[in-house]
Amino acid sequence: MDHDRYPWVAPPAGRPIGWPRGAGLALMVVVPLQWFPLDGVADPIQPVGALDGPYPDYRSYTHRDYGNRVGAFRLFGLLDRMGLRATVPVNAAVCTRYPALLEAVLTRRWEVVAHGAHMGRLHHAGLAEDDEWALIREALDTVRGATGRPVRGWASPAGAESPRTLALLARCGIEYVGDWANDELPYPLGAADGGLWSVPFPHELSDATVIWQGHHTAAEFAQQIVDADETLAREVTPRSGRLLAVALHPWISGQPHRVRVLERALTPVLTRPGIWSATAAELLDAVRAAPVGATRDRSPRDAE
Repeated sequence: MDHDRYPWVAPPAGRPIGWPRGAGLALMVVVPLQWFPLDGVADPIQPVGALDGPYPDYRSYTHRDYGNRVGAFRLFGLLDRMGLRATVPVNAAVCTRYPALLEAVLTRRWEVVAHGAHMGRLHHAGLAEDDEWALIREALDTVRGATGRPVRGWASPAGAESPRTLALLARCGIEYVGDWANDELPYPLGAADGGLWSVPFPHELSDATVIWQGHHTAAEFAQQIVDADETLAREVTPRSGRLLAVALHPWISGQPHRVRVLERALTPVLTRPGIWSATAAELLDAVRAAPVGATRDRSPRDAE
């Protein structure tokens, strides 16, 4: 495994997954609220969306600001119309720079997840432990202070971590991280990481991956959502629920031509019987409540 963060487990093993109200398929919509600094540097890499033009790159900066100024509220309206709740990773810089944006999230009672200081401050092995500890504490203090909530989850900017990140987060009372992409369902990480859980935020089914990096069209991204929904729905058994997770960045999916396509894609998902719209913390609570030591049923796809 090249690391000791978690044991490798085949899909049929682990806890049975039964979502509340008899739902077979859970839907988690992740809407990151991010701030990209105008003078950002690659330390150690540039995250997706980082400004890459000659300083000052006002065109790229204002495009990302469009997401917080316009696109986010368009996405909020879409999710409201569809009766969906969101999990919202929030940079600490967003709390101080865009208080009205954060208030819109809090009014909806969506879940706020700490998302580091901002998109120019990545966690990596080159950070001294004291510096990383101060970075985490400052980010968490800012987000928790601005929301007035405990804040149970963490998503690192660019999904980047140092070998110490998880242990430091556990010391701060974080219960789960969204950085790990090796599963579709929540699972416990190793005891060395303070008993943290992984609640995998979408990497493949993210507009940043599909549209921004992969150069797919909005229609192709929407079709992937529909295809994933149909596949996961077929895999549901009475003892094995599934999770459909989608990530929507306001500076990408908050564009008017993409919102309409997203609405058409999500409509058939929501008309399917047995759908549960949940936040990351609610998913974690449901999995934790499952009996320990039981075996998850094989899905039809597992047997192929």
